[in-house]
Order: sequence, then structure tokens, then C-alpha cells
Amino acid sequence: MHALIVVAHHDPQSLTHGLAAQVAAGLTASGHTFEIADLAAEGFDPRYNGADHRVHRSRAIPPADVLAEQARLDRADALVLAFPIYWWSLPALLKGWIDRVFVNGWAIDYGPDTPVVKKLRHLQVHLLALGAADAGAFDRHGYAKAMRTQIDYGIFDYCGAQVVTSELLLESEGGSAQAHLHTAKAVGQGLFQGEAVAG
Repeated sequence: MHALIVVAHHDPQSLTHGLAAQVAAGLTASGHTFEIADLAAEGFDPRYNGADHRVHRSRAIPPADVLAEQARLDRADALVLAFPIYWWSLPALLKGWIDRVFVNGWAIDYGPDTPVVKKLRHLQVHLLALGAADAGAFDRHGYAKAMRTQIDYGIFDYCGAQVVTSELLLESEGGSAQAHLHTAKAVGQGLFQGEAVAG
């Protein structure tokens, strides 16, 4: 089985990149393959533009960079997103990747007079989100629920993809980094065995 690991962080020495590496190590240990999409290093442009709007409105052919990302996803049995939490959500780089790649005609099918057809039912999704705050802050203010509503359901369930793992890896600037790396490796090892950590 094959996974696409998408990393949205500008610093290759970041804990976010460390999570991606540990997921990859877990996959390798379990005999599976992976590809890492390092959006910052690869220079992915997250800005939704006129060409993207034409894809949405009139089913125009997507720009070449979007087609390349869709091809990566088409090769994958699972998608892993490793990202820092910025303002209680996805960083702009990753949100722009989703905005541009998960388009009408590929991730979903709908029109003014037709219901939504979810086209990514074959895809398993694993979310590893790093945050500096503690669980109490996320729960007290409803941020954890808001993130799951927006990302797990609002994005992936809308496309039919199954979110198998949704981990908020918190207090990342404290002493939790090693535990988070261990969690990421366990997710990688269990990715295709039904043993992924569910949050």
C-alpha cells in the first residue's frame, strides 16, 4: 500500500517535518511505500486564482501544478497531513493546497441542479496537527471541536474520504515532542492495518 505524506512547514528541521519522517519510518517498517510532498520546499503556490476558479465554475482543465498533486493523490491509498496549527486551523499553505487540489470534477461532482457526489471514498486520511497550547485550552474554547468540524467533516467527509486518525498533538513547545514523534511512528506502522491512532 502507498501513502502520500503532505508536510506544510517552511523549516525542514521543524517538529512537523519530524512527524512526517516518523510516519514514513513506520510505513517502511510495515513494508509499505510513501511519497512526501513538502509543499514549502517544492514551492507550491497556495493562491487560488482565475484558472482555479474556471476549474470550479466550468470544469476547465486544472493548472499543471494542480494536476501533478492530483496524480500524487491518485497513486495513494492514504493521505497523511502533518501541519502546525495556526490560529486554530490549517496553515495557509496547506489550506491553499486543499482549495486548489480538491476541486469540483475530481474530489466531488456537483452542479446547480445536481446533488454532491463524493468522489474520494477510497481515500483514508490521517491528520497530525501540532499545537503549542494544552488540551484544556482547546476544549475550554471549543477549538478542538471547531477544527474537527471544519477539517474532518467540512473538507474530507464532504469529499467522501474517511478520516481514520485525527490527532491534536499539543504542548509541542514543551516536553511533549518525543511523545509526538512516537505517536507519528505508530500511526505510520498501523496505517494499513487498522491500528492507526484515533483521536
